[in-house]
Amino acid sequence: MRVTGGKVKGTHLKTLPRRSIRPTTSVVRQAIFSVLDNSTANWDRVLDLYAGTGALGIEALSRRAEWVDFVDSRRSCCDIIRNNLRKIGELHRTHVYCCTVSKALGFLENSYDIIFADPPYSDPSAGSLLMSLAESRLVGRNSTVVLCHANRFPLSSDYDGLHLIKQRRYGDTFISIFQKEV
Repeated sequence: MRVTGGKVKGTHLKTLPRRSIRPTTSVVRQAIFSVLDNSTANWDRVLDLYAGTGALGIEALSRRAEWVDFVDSRRSCCDIIRNNLRKIGELHRTHVYCCTVSKALGFLENSYDIIFADPPYSDPSAGSLLMSLAESRLVGRNSTVVLCHANRFPLSSDYDGLHLIKQRRYGDTFISIFQKEV
């Protein structure tokens, strides 16, 4: 897996064995960042939930993000994220939280400009996650939430003011982009 754009474009990222995680494909990452590049989204603070290899957050750092927080509950993934950040020389602009997403939502205090969430496709709680985010202090006035998910579990178009603005399908992967209504 390689970084698809920005200053470290082409850098190979380390991953876990195929069955351990489902990394976001380069086609999907390119689609996400194409939408974000063409939006008014600010890139100062980014949050990568269910980070896995850290590919989405690393793409954001490569392109123009100032700071990225990564959250994943698996120690092996946290180690790979740190290794990938070390490889691109960006450990100083990041923090890796090795805990569950629900725990991180309880202690993270800053609002984020962009929040990536790429939960396991078998996890039926994407709607609950969106509601938790909408009700949290992590989503500010101009926050954008990018959810990668399977279409097995239907989503609403609104979660307490977090409104669906765009949805795209790439094979089995759906990208749903939500913004906080101002």
